Amino acid sequence: MSTSPSRPEIATAYDRWAATYDDDPNRTRELSAAVLRQRGLELAGRDVIEIGCGTGRNTQWLAERAGSVLALDFSEGMLRQARARVVSPRVRFVQHDIHEAWPVAGGSSDVVIAMLVLEHIEHVEAVFAEAARALRGGGELFLCELHPMRQLRGGQANFVNRETGEPERVPAFLHDVSEYVNAGLSSGYELVHLGEWRDAEAPRSDLPRLLSVHLRLKAGSSS
Repeated sequence: MSTSPSRPEIATAYDRWAATYDDDPNRTRELSAAVLRQRGLELAGRDVIEIGCGTGRNTQWLAERAGSVLALDFSEGMLRQARARVVSPRVRFVQHDIHEAWPVAGGSSDVVIAMLVLEHIEHVEAVFAEAARALRGGGELFLCELHPMRQLRGGQANFVNRETGEPERVPAFLHDVSEYVNAGLSSGYELVHLGEWRDAEAPRSDLPRLLSVHLRLKAGSSS
C-alpha cells in the first residue's frame, strides 16, 4: 500500500482499468453493489450526489429511483464507460476531483453516496465536510469501503493492465473504522448504521470484506 500516491497516479490507474473494469471478476465490487441495494435508502424524488461513480454500475440503479443524480469521477476513462452505460435526463456526469470543492450549491442535495472511493483519499475529513455543505438538513451520507482489516492483510484495488499483461495495484490509504465514524461526527452527522459485510458463503471466522457507514446530517448542520 503506497504511503504517498499522487492524485494523477490514481486517476491514470483507473483510466487504464476502465476498459476491463466491468468484465473483471471482482467480489468487492459485487458485494458493495449488493450492500447499497439492501440498505433501504430513501431515494424516490431525492437529489443524489454520487462521488467516484466509476463506470456507472451504481449510477444506473440510482437513476431508476432518484429524482436527480450528479455523478462525479476524476477518471476520464471511467466516465467514458459510465456515459455509454447510463443515458438518462436525471443523470449528469462531471469529471471532478473530490479533493476540490464540489460543483454544487450548499444545501442542494438529499443523499451523498460514496462506494469504494475513500480508500484513495488521504484526508477523508474534507470529504465529509464537503458532503455536509452539499446536503440539506437531515440529508444522508452513505459510504461503503474495503474493510480496514482487509487492507491490513494486503487487500487493495487491483487489476491486470491490458496493455502490459502485468498486475497493477491502485494506490490507496488505510483508514481505521474510527476515522470514518469520527470524521462524520465532527462534521455534524449522527450515526444511523455501521455495517461489516462478508461474502455470502464466507464463514464467520473470515475477515469482513466491506465496511459501510450510514450517517444523517443533523438539522441546522448544513452550510
